[in-house]
Amino acid sequence: MLRFWRATINTRNGLVFAIRSERAFREELIALALAFPLAWLVGATSMRRVELIAVVAMVLMVELLNTAIEKLADRLTTEHDQQIGRVKDMGSAAVGVALVMAGAFWIFAIAERIGLI
Repeated sequence: MLRFWRATINTRNGLVFAIRSERAFREELIALALAFPLAWLVGATSMRRVELIAVVAMVLMVELLNTAIEKLADRLTTEHDQQIGRVKDMGSAAVGVALVMAGAFWIFAIAERIGLI
């Protein structure tokens, strides 16, 4: 039980740090808050609604991992390093892929709702 409590505290600390330090995370958190009511309007089925919310939550998860990579890389050196730059670029690319996936899910669900597919 103590391990669970400590993990919960670590999770809270990580989320608070991300909210305070990362504008992109705050924007994506707003998107998640908007996804809840919009998913009920757009999703044709309960499962589709869950998928729409989950894909936005996935973007938040990838953003958290990208932020962790960037913060760790910045701790290693403050000088420009080509290898670290590539690692940071790959983290950003992961966020980009997650955003494209989320957009595709939402576009598909909207098309489904209005009867295009």
